[in-house]
Amino acid sequence: MRNMMPKTFTLLAGSALLVAGTAAHAERSDWPDNFTVGTASQGGTYFVYGSGWANFIADELGISGGGEVTGGPTQNLALVHEGNVAFGLTTMGPAADAVSGKSPLAPGLEMDNVCAMFPMYETPFSITALESSGITSISEIPDGARIGFGPAASTSDTYFPEILETLGVEFDRRNGGWTDLGGQLQDGLLDVIAFAAGIPIPAVSQLEVQTDVNIIEFTEEEQQTVIENFPVAEFSIPASTYETLEEDARAVSMWNFAITGCDLPEDFIYEVTKVTMENNDRMRSIHRSAATTIPENIKHNKVLPFHPGAARWYEENGYEIDPDLIK
Repeated sequence: MRNMMPKTFTLLAGSALLVAGTAAHAERSDWPDNFTVGTASQGGTYFVYGSGWANFIADELGISGGGEVTGGPTQNLALVHEGNVAFGLTTMGPAADAVSGKSPLAPGLEMDNVCAMFPMYETPFSITALESSGITSISEIPDGARIGFGPAASTSDTYFPEILETLGVEFDRRNGGWTDLGGQLQDGLLDVIAFAAGIPIPAVSQLEVQTDVNIIEFTEEEQQTVIENFPVAEFSIPASTYETLEEDARAVSMWNFAITGCDLPEDFIYEVTKVTMENNDRMRSIHRSAATTIPENIKHNKVLPFHPGAARWYEENGYEIDPDLIK
């Protein structure tokens, strides 16, 4: 029945669709019947963004699809490379490790079947503690503090422990999904959560509704130290992001990109890229971090090759890509 629907629709409104030139008329013989998007744990931005985007693409292209809970960016790279999911969400740090054979999940394996599609947003690295803890700065985190770093092998778990160690923090490392860690923080089982996720982070928004929290910023010196030692950039969390913040909070960030298997059909990825890049209002309705899901931000990918289908849409619309960055 699913395969008959596009034909029926064409019979009813064929002339209008011919004028519009929509995806229904693209060559679909080699398109997948369904797709999965690798996201991350529930309670994080990846899950909200990725699941919402999957539903959007499924609706627009008439293909069954959805988001899947995963361990996050590092695992998504492996899942896409192996063809276990069609799409995934990742950050540039884990992506650089994956293509150079340094992924902690597959040491020595150069993941060459991972291609970039489109920019998502910057992932800020931010720290949250309960107000009752008295922790208001990184330097006040006590030795041996129980810190939740998100799912194992996630961007947060890969980079934040090293960042805090560089800043002189000694801690007891804990892992888990963001929602679960938020509950542990509220119950006094954790002292701090070190988040690396798009903002607003659903788990933090939920926490500040239920209790008083401190969102801890980096000092200028701490920020500069981290930038000098890790693949991150300067960032400021707008005060409007959370009710708790009274002014912008200094942080660092890493760019996120949507990825796909390089071996997926060019026409299919062209249409997926087209729908995403030409409907930013719809993307922002999924998650407001998608305000930066715009073609101008393809410049922030200097690591992964672009899928030929995605590259074709960018080039047709006046956005240049280095030929060396096209698969």
